[in-house]
Amino acid sequence: MSAETTPTLKRGLGALHLWGIAVGLVISGEYFGWSYGWGLAGTLGFLVTTVLIATMYTTFIFSFTELTTAIPHAGGPFAYSYRAFGPFGGFIAGFATLIEFIFAPPAIALAIGSYLNVQFPSLEPRLTAVGAYVVFMALNIVGVTIAATFELLVTILAVVELLTFMGVVAPGFQWTLFIQDGWGGRMHFGPAALGGIFAAIPFAIWFFLAIEGTAMAAEEARDPRRAIPRAYVAGILTLVVLAFGTMIFAGGVGDWHQLANINDPLPQAMKIVVGGTSRWLHMLVWIGLFGLVASFHGIIMGYSRQIFALSRAGFLPPVLATLHPRRKTPHWAIITGGVIGIGAIYSDELLSFGGQPLTASIVTLSAFGAIVMYIMSMLSLFRLRRREPDLERPFAAPWYPYFPAVALLMAVVSLLSMVYFNRVITLVFIALMAVLWLFYRLTAGLRAAAVSDPMLTTAAWRDSVAARPQTSGETRG
Repeated sequence: MSAETTPTLKRGLGALHLWGIAVGLVISGEYFGWSYGWGLAGTLGFLVTTVLIATMYTTFIFSFTELTTAIPHAGGPFAYSYRAFGPFGGFIAGFATLIEFIFAPPAIALAIGSYLNVQFPSLEPRLTAVGAYVVFMALNIVGVTIAATFELLVTILAVVELLTFMGVVAPGFQWTLFIQDGWGGRMHFGPAALGGIFAAIPFAIWFFLAIEGTAMAAEEARDPRRAIPRAYVAGILTLVVLAFGTMIFAGGVGDWHQLANINDPLPQAMKIVVGGTSRWLHMLVWIGLFGLVASFHGIIMGYSRQIFALSRAGFLPPVLATLHPRRKTPHWAIITGGVIGIGAIYSDELLSFGGQPLTASIVTLSAFGAIVMYIMSMLSLFRLRRREPDLERPFAAPWYPYFPAVALLMAVVSLLSMVYFNRVITLVFIALMAVLWLFYRLTAGLRAAAVSDPMLTTAAWRDSVAARPQTSGETRG
């Protein structure tokens, strides 16, 4: 592949589109997934977990935006870690991000199936999930501007619906119901509650997981250095408000134990307040689907760009970096990620561990990929600050080094907690990375033949690589 045939994505996204992607990628986390944390920590314990994780994400996003604007690359975290640490760093961040974005959509697709099952009990959730994949893969292939405009529309509807949910259930809210047995099934804080707070980390992460995927649209933004900071800052503030509002109002309308460990906590919470035949409930089910659709559609866009970037750099087969001749979208990357996701939907026995429902297991696996990527991104920020002080940074991380240090520390604590409480899924994550590493070691020829991307490495780094013997797992950027 020569420089003249380098695959180039089409630029057409503004700040509002990017805000829609940032919030849309995540907003399904307000509709489902998080309530599994109640089953581990209780309402008050999970509230503490969410405060900690919201702090991590806020400091992370303000720091991550520096990287995104300085290196506006479709690979996002892959590109930052590659530039900071070379191919091995790119491998860790790139494939951890891929695990995050490949395994998040099956969980969301299953939730779409569960929401529709409330309205149409005869619809089998997994079949509906597969149908969602087919429809939204096709929409992503059609074109990025059309896809992003659709994403913006459904995101706005989803935000309005969450605000409507809070308003409808507010008359039935009682703080005494929210705090009942709120410390992991107990009325008072104790050692068991502390364990639950840390065990629930993956489900608090689900409130914000994938917001960083906006970075993968950087090559398709008209003015990434101005639009991305606006989108990220507005996006994280929007999501923090929605996360706390949704969780608190849902937990105070009845027996919160009935809402833990299910895929549709909001319709069930509203049913307690307004009854099963209320028009408000039907509206929530139908319009609430937009929240799930927004994230599902947006994460398909995210995983396809990550696959595209990894393939373009020689980390995956080059066919996955092929763009549709008319639409200029990475159609083979979109299809490949969808096939893996559909396989996960039908892998109950392989992806359900320790008695957890399939959705909870997939959420946890996706969270592992995210946390590893967050750690690599913050380490990259520190390394690039030291190695490339003259790199143009249109947005500098505020209160450096404290913000990225807080994000890094909390990400490490989250990873250790997840390893301790999810040992089987830890082994699954390690096994996946090991298989990908084996593929990486055996395909050095792909990277040798890949297009040289000046955004991935500095000239000094490329010169240092060229001056030493090249191993089978190393590429000369």
